Amino acid sequence: MAPAASGISFAIILWLILGLISLCSFIYLFILLVKALRKYINSADARKEQHAIKKSLGETLREYRTERKMTQEFVAEHLGISRQAVSKWESGISEPSTSNLLALAKLFGVPAEELLANIH
Repeated sequence: MAPAASGISFAIILWLILGLISLCSFIYLFILLVKALRKYINSADARKEQHAIKKSLGETLREYRTERKMTQEFVAEHLGISRQAVSKWESGISEPSTSNLLALAKLFGVPAEELLANIH
């Protein structure tokens, strides 16, 4: 009867060990999740600032374009890109590449630094 009892106790100990490992794994994953959420929440200011920068660059590009009575199509044709690309820049969805930014500055007749100087 002793060998059977040791087999049962071994199975119980094995289940307890597996349960403890599972519990530790769950706690570890929970801690990682909490850390990730805290990091995401704390980065809200950085996300807002990044959005504001994109929006400001788009507003600046739109301002220069409209002051010079240019259409988005005219700017797009001059740069060899689509009108939708110009629209995305002005709405802040995307930003122009460095070469396109330099071409925009030349088209608007201003230094590239002036386009970037108005960004918050």
